Amino acid sequence: MDPTPTATLAWPPRLLEAALALNANRLERAEPLLRAQLREDPFDVAAMRMLAELAARIGRLADAETLLRRALELAPAFTAARANLALVLGRSGRPAEALALLDGVFAAEPEDLGHFNLKAATLGRLGDFEQAIALYERVLEQAPDQPRVWLSYGHMLKTVGRLADGVAAYRRAIRLQPALGEAWWSLANLKTIRFDEADIAAMRAALAERDLREEDRFHLDFALGKAFHDRGEHEPAFAHYEAANALRRRSLPYRPEETARLVDRSIAAFTAAAFAERAGGCEAPDPIFVVGMPRAGSTLVEQILASHSQVEGTSELPDLPAVARERRGYPESALALSAAERRAAGADYLRRAAVQRRTARPFFIDKLPNNWLFVPFIALVLPNAKIIDARRHPLGCCVSNYRQHFARGQAFSYDLAGMGRYYAEYVRLMAHVDAVLPGRVHRVIYERMVDDTEAEVRALLAHCGLPFEDACLAFHRTERAVRTPSSEQVRQPIYRQATDEWRHYDAHLGSLRAALGPVLDSYPDAPLQR
Repeated sequence: MDPTPTATLAWPPRLLEAALALNANRLERAEPLLRAQLREDPFDVAAMRMLAELAARIGRLADAETLLRRALELAPAFTAARANLALVLGRSGRPAEALALLDGVFAAEPEDLGHFNLKAATLGRLGDFEQAIALYERVLEQAPDQPRVWLSYGHMLKTVGRLADGVAAYRRAIRLQPALGEAWWSLANLKTIRFDEADIAAMRAALAERDLREEDRFHLDFALGKAFHDRGEHEPAFAHYEAANALRRRSLPYRPEETARLVDRSIAAFTAAAFAERAGGCEAPDPIFVVGMPRAGSTLVEQILASHSQVEGTSELPDLPAVARERRGYPESALALSAAERRAAGADYLRRAAVQRRTARPFFIDKLPNNWLFVPFIALVLPNAKIIDARRHPLGCCVSNYRQHFARGQAFSYDLAGMGRYYAEYVRLMAHVDAVLPGRVHRVIYERMVDDTEAEVRALLAHCGLPFEDACLAFHRTERAVRTPSSEQVRQPIYRQATDEWRHYDAHLGSLRAALGPVLDSYPDAPLQR
């Protein structure tokens, strides 16, 4: 067959069936069909592109990139694969590479509005928010009846703090497509919107549709969970959260044993002696890493620090894990680096992160929470970087994650028992770092930050070697782009309501408590290491 697909009518029946399964988000059905097709025809670029899309949906971005590059080797004119590769590169933290690829996409299909949407999203990842917004507005002027473009436009408006405009964009998307679950969830995820009776009725009606896509279904369940939570109706709220998370687990399973093995290997590799024998790395003091669990206050810490005149807030950067895993066999491979290679690795991280920098401030924040897994690597290659561990009560933190749908990743968050194990592994590795590198990590306990904000802010700034500035206490007045689920919360003064919200769901938390084990009883300290 022609290596550049033109029409689905020419596709084999197996490939058509896989396409239907992908469209319905039945990934467990699509994957074996696509692999069987590629065994039969290893040069089927349409199957490669579809398998790459599947891999990207479940977070296997490296696999997706490999498949798409192979498809483009075989079919250089395959524009859809080139656009998909740009999308994957953007999500992999390489938006500059993605933007360069889009030149070829536009040359081949200059009028495709979907490509303009992709370019706007890529510009957003580069921090060029105003240019991205202008591009969305250009698309919507030409095609105002595109609900998903209104949705993406709303995301960008929310990021830059144009809340009312963002809400209007989400509402416009819903008017155009009432069952668009992500638009409903995006409203809920602002954390400042309370749904009225008409909204709840509309979401329930959408949820009752027979042919509703799975992606719309779980977004609607998460949104309805938030609606009932805000009304104080916690049993129906939990029922919706449970349904949403069950659906999410089907396509994004979490394997806690893999996290446990990585922590075991990290503890074995990164001993006090190993660090003592490997002094030196990239000496730059620029980065401030904020790590920990999602929904533990990392965005609050970032906003406080970014309110300081010497600190720039960026985002959750994917660069550190990419550098750490550039050599196969992490964590052991990190110990094999020479002093020159450690310096080069630290410099490589700074080069990648520089894409997101917009000011000349001497310090910048990388607040990817999952970097807790790579704290020992940070200590090796960036010995002067500051590391902040944002920690929150395990039940409060985990329940908040269970109520949250993440756009990508965080597979652990859709299962209470798996989340408890993930939290426990995080505490275990950080306790090991405290033991072998005492004082290297500064811990911010969320409840203490709420109870005595000024004292905690002063301690945080002191650890970072920064003089106290009043603006850090008035962090909610700092105008900057915030791309995380807490974007609107950090634009308000600190509040206490969230600290005990988990208690409304206590009757459902047995598996979470069991998985947390002694971590729960020891909080805010770590259990004694065996």
